[in-house]
Amino acid sequence: MKKNHYIISGAVLLAIGITASCKKSFLELTPNGQFLESNYYANPQQALTALVAAYDPMVTETGGLDNTYIDPLGPLNSASDDCFAGGGGSSDIPAWQAINNYTMGPSVGPQGGFWATNFQGVNRADVLLEKLAKVPGLDEATLKRYTAEAHFLRAHYYFDLVRLFKNVPLILTSLQVNDVYKQPQATPEAVYAQIEADLTAAVNDLPTTVPASENGRVTQGAATALLGKVYLYEKKWAQAASTLEKVNGTPGGTSTYGYKLQTNFGDIFSPKNKFNSESIFELVHSGMQNYTWSNWNQFKSNVYVQMVGPRSFNGPIYYAGGYGFNPITPQLVSAMKGDPRYPYTIANIDSLTKATKTSYNESYQGTGYYIEKYAPKVANIVTTGVTDLNWPNDYIEIRLADTYLMEAEALVQAGTNTGRATDLLNAVRARVKLAPVAATLDNIYKERRLELATEGHRWFDLVRTGQAPTALAFKGFKAGTNEILPIPLTETLNGTQVKQNPGY
Repeated sequence: MKKNHYIISGAVLLAIGITASCKKSFLELTPNGQFLESNYYANPQQALTALVAAYDPMVTETGGLDNTYIDPLGPLNSASDDCFAGGGGSSDIPAWQAINNYTMGPSVGPQGGFWATNFQGVNRADVLLEKLAKVPGLDEATLKRYTAEAHFLRAHYYFDLVRLFKNVPLILTSLQVNDVYKQPQATPEAVYAQIEADLTAAVNDLPTTVPASENGRVTQGAATALLGKVYLYEKKWAQAASTLEKVNGTPGGTSTYGYKLQTNFGDIFSPKNKFNSESIFELVHSGMQNYTWSNWNQFKSNVYVQMVGPRSFNGPIYYAGGYGFNPITPQLVSAMKGDPRYPYTIANIDSLTKATKTSYNESYQGTGYYIEKYAPKVANIVTTGVTDLNWPNDYIEIRLADTYLMEAEALVQAGTNTGRATDLLNAVRARVKLAPVAATLDNIYKERRLELATEGHRWFDLVRTGQAPTALAFKGFKAGTNEILPIPLTETLNGTQVKQNPGY
């Protein structure tokens, strides 16, 4: 049996390993062992635990069967013109360095973590969809909801896979181990069609809202927003606009789903303001798990927060240290100078240390500027476990300002209702007291960069809009190759059907 491949078969072992606790939100998880699939799905509680397991790959910071993975924001920010890889030196997390300077190859880069994490999620969703209808005692309403969530999750994982790799196997059933390696790559069009089908199937059976005890579970709004985003990536402009309009409602107002722009931009990212009115799909990170270094590949806290803090910051205020990853590029600093969002996005550590007589060690590729949105602030320290490993900051993967700007872009591309596109764009600007501007593609792209900087969207935006070769030339980006990642080397060895991406 080939042991090194990352597509994990659920027909052999259902590696749930987690349960939900009534004292925590839905996705604040606790390790709880493994279960043979043949003995599982015997009651509704086991079905719920399996559902939580299907969410799990999205929120496990060091998961993905790849010790260089850590968090998806790390490599995505490193690949963009927002950040450098940084850290302690040129060999610190080689995967991040490789995507930062575009020296990736089949065996070097972050692709192993992305591939493993997302296919693990696909597999768990596949198993769930096969098993749910046979669970004794599962009532019809709960069955519909769990099934809808599984469809959303499979779509979510495949959307990441097709954007990152383009050419991936389309696996819709659980497989025996020997069959895993026989799966050919599907066309991107087939993968996108399946993503659309899954999200369309999910929407109507999802709740419009969830109670606080279920925060992190997908809702109708989240599925609709993701479907609109998928249409945008496919350049189906009219469908993207009409779908996102359902999420956005009246620009600047409160949508049907209850979404509304936060009054204060900085409040969006506070761990004390989780699941705020702007949050559409939020990944939960708990600071109360008491994690230590022995919990590697289990963390549901936000380890990325520790990663991006200034190295060895020495002072009684502001920041509780850090490892110096993803320092901000001069390009982003220049773009944001004078913008009201600057102090909530970028931390000028050089100026801070001079003004407060504190100190820090500049990181590799350091510029003196660091990520503020996810900074390890003293005010957010949790007093359980190792501080470095127990940061409570959530990650809002889809938020309302993002969907406003996506709809505005789709409307301009479609050449329809440019008045609404203008209103959407300027609602985002008005929130931070910026003057209105015309709804042109250039203005929308600029606004996306300033509004969403360091949130993991920039690299995808540059690639999908064709701006990457120019914007990332200073990092060594190669047009026609680096728009996608290499397939992990282990996925192409020993007679598998998977072929390496062009240029790698």
